[in-house]
Amino acid sequence: MSRFFRSGDDSSSESSSEEEELYSEEEEEEEQDESEEEDEDEDEEESEEGSSSDEEGGKKSGAARFLRGDDSESEESDDEAPKTLKSAKDKQLAELESIIDTIEKRQKISDWGAISVEFDKLNRQASKIAERGRTPKLYIKAIVELEDAMNEAITKQKVTPKKMNATSARGLNAVKQKIKKLKQDYQTQVDSYREDPLDFLASDEEDEVPVPKPKKIKAEDFAELVDDDQEGFATVGKGGKTLLFTPESIFKHLRGILESRGKKNTDRVEQIKIMEKLHEVAATPYQQIKVLLTLVSARFDLGSGGSASMPLEHWKAAEKEISTLFEVLETNRDYVVIENAEEWDDDEKPPTLQAGEKYIKIPGSIVSYVERLDDELTRSLQTIDPHTSEYIERLTDEGSLYNVIFRGLLYYETLTKDESLQTPQDSLNRIVMRRLEHVYFKPSQVVKILEENAWKPVPADVESTITPRGSISDATNLLNVLCNYLFTNSDGIIRARAMLCQIYFLALHDEYYKARDMMLMSHLQETIGSFDVQTQILYNRTLVQVGLCAFRKGLVYEAQNTLQEICGSGRQKELLAQGVMIQRYAQVSPEQERLEKQRQLPFHMHINLELLECVYLTCSMLLEIPLLAQTGSSPDIKKRVISKTYRRMLEYHERQIFTGPPENTRDHVMQASRALAAGEWKKATNFIHSIKIWELMPNTDEIKTMLSKQIQEEGLRTYLFTYAPFYDTLAISTLSSMFELEDRKVSAIVSKMISHEELAAALDQVTSTVIFRKGVELSRLQSLALTLSDKAAQLIETNERTLEQRTQGTANAFDRRGGQNQRGGRGGGQRGGRGGARTGGTGPRQAGGTQFTGGVLGGAVRG
Repeated sequence: MSRFFRSGDDSSSESSSEEEELYSEEEEEEEQDESEEEDEDEDEEESEEGSSSDEEGGKKSGAARFLRGDDSESEESDDEAPKTLKSAKDKQLAELESIIDTIEKRQKISDWGAISVEFDKLNRQASKIAERGRTPKLYIKAIVELEDAMNEAITKQKVTPKKMNATSARGLNAVKQKIKKLKQDYQTQVDSYREDPLDFLASDEEDEVPVPKPKKIKAEDFAELVDDDQEGFATVGKGGKTLLFTPESIFKHLRGILESRGKKNTDRVEQIKIMEKLHEVAATPYQQIKVLLTLVSARFDLGSGGSASMPLEHWKAAEKEISTLFEVLETNRDYVVIENAEEWDDDEKPPTLQAGEKYIKIPGSIVSYVERLDDELTRSLQTIDPHTSEYIERLTDEGSLYNVIFRGLLYYETLTKDESLQTPQDSLNRIVMRRLEHVYFKPSQVVKILEENAWKPVPADVESTITPRGSISDATNLLNVLCNYLFTNSDGIIRARAMLCQIYFLALHDEYYKARDMMLMSHLQETIGSFDVQTQILYNRTLVQVGLCAFRKGLVYEAQNTLQEICGSGRQKELLAQGVMIQRYAQVSPEQERLEKQRQLPFHMHINLELLECVYLTCSMLLEIPLLAQTGSSPDIKKRVISKTYRRMLEYHERQIFTGPPENTRDHVMQASRALAAGEWKKATNFIHSIKIWELMPNTDEIKTMLSKQIQEEGLRTYLFTYAPFYDTLAISTLSSMFELEDRKVSAIVSKMISHEELAAALDQVTSTVIFRKGVELSRLQSLALTLSDKAAQLIETNERTLEQRTQGTANAFDRRGGQNQRGGRGGGQRGGRGGARTGGTGPRQAGGTQFTGGVLGGAVRG
């Protein structure tokens, strides 16, 4: 124990003596630092690091002394040896040489991926040294040697059948691009080295003038450097430096913004402000185009997250910037923005027009910007409450958006005139489709106003080949021209959507027969299941619009038949993308719900679902009530259902014990149905006319008149079906006065019913009476027998279908007397009594067993 404490005392004494020596050294260093200038900060850091390491070594005491071993004396002697301190420049040169040595080693094994990484380090190290003075000559030598090695590798790769791996190939291409860019900066020095390498390396370097190191700006001194404009504020970068925006630094700033795009913790709004200032200082058309393309893309990034739409002020700014871009491109016809152009990598000087070329090509996609602007407006309208003034104000931006789409179409038409640009036809088709989607659901008056406003800002020398100025005076002609262009130059989804848009527009403007013929000739009803969801929604909307058009024309049967597919499903909201249906027991994932909300249509494109239901139920009433009367009076007629939805509502309404006055559209139609079935056609007409939703349709009075006429005719048919068994003869004049129809109309309806064998009667034209045939009605027993035969026929048909599915339609489906799959009756095979032994089912059946032969149906098949 005593030795332990004694050793601790020795160590403490030694450490205290070492600390005294260190303090004396630090005092001497402080005196030297006070005498030195401020530009030797790096040497101070090195001396401080050395002193701190010595201090850490001096603080070792206690048990650490016993861990040093036998070599402690040699280590102490090494510490006492004098050290050579290198300057910061010598250290940087040594690091430069080590990087060059690493590159040479990698060249021997052709590891171009690692060479590319080391070359980046070499460039950064050389730029640090160049800040103090001239570029090091070793760096120039390394560039030349690396270029020679690169050319040799490329030449060897062309003649060698064995290809380089993907990583090395990418590294080789990267090195090639970097050397090509660096040679432009150091071309003079590279040429001097290639002329005489020894002379270039042996030449005495000029005396370097030490560059004073900039002092760090303190917070209180920074206010003096801020410009007085912009209300006393300036854009500050990293390190507290004020960012200066000049035409020469535009591409440097753009490069930095593009590299940071998509990274975490990137302030997008700050980047947009920087690019706005860059646009203000842009001097050349190339600078303006590049800044505008980058600025619009940055604005679109603000609305790229989830379901959040793009902020309103940024959307309007993007719309103005795209319009400015079109103006710049129209003013400077030498510059074109196309998708298949190569990126210009040189940030120092802009591209120039080469000999033999007519355009300076800038990579970019105008049609993508137009589509994104359109999509962002749609997303914004989806999130705004449609019953507020904010929605109306936002909807006014559709006019400016249509102008942008129109200008984009004119620009692409200009590009397609020059075949050397190889503009893809798909880009033009996409932008024509966007223009079509903004006009197909609008009335012709609104379309005409949109077209007039779109042509106003267009210069007089710009003309459209698809829709020439002044030639499209009518909205129908405009739709025909746009759709015919897409029919000719596109295929697939765009062509199908163009056809649906034209059918929708024709149906909206009461061109029913044209819309119906186009719908039938397109055969889209057979292939619509293979299209995307948006096209299926457009198909459903078009189908509904054709049905409404048929109703306005008075074609009740066609309207009901067309609307049956959509309205009969009970999912009108979901099928028309006008709302999300919350189904019972349905498990919808958050992703599916998000997609469903994204595909919803803006409110101004909606079809009124209440009006749609009213039309469908009214048409179903006019068809179902006479059919119910017919089947009720003639049980031999096969029962058929036109609308299950309507039948279900009618049965529910009839089960009600107390029926109050109608409150909604459905109640009005149900009570009108009961009145019509009872022969009270005037009461039914009043119920139908009192529905307020008819006011939303154009020509309301004409529609109500048409409905009154239809109710009178169907009321006559219902009356004849119901009360025919109670009449021997019935005068036409009586029916005419009862239903307030003309005699000729009544005679026509009765004749049609007789010819279709719906009414067992004859029409006496001399006396203008309807003579009903007696004895045609079936008795109760006969009706039940017919019903039984119908059910038996249905049962046989069902059995036949089931058997055909199980036997795959084989010829010997009913022949069970042979084959491996034979089953010998209930027990199979032989059975010698009630408790006898059973054998396999493959043996022949014994006499007296019950053998299944397929019955009458099996005999018919075998025969």
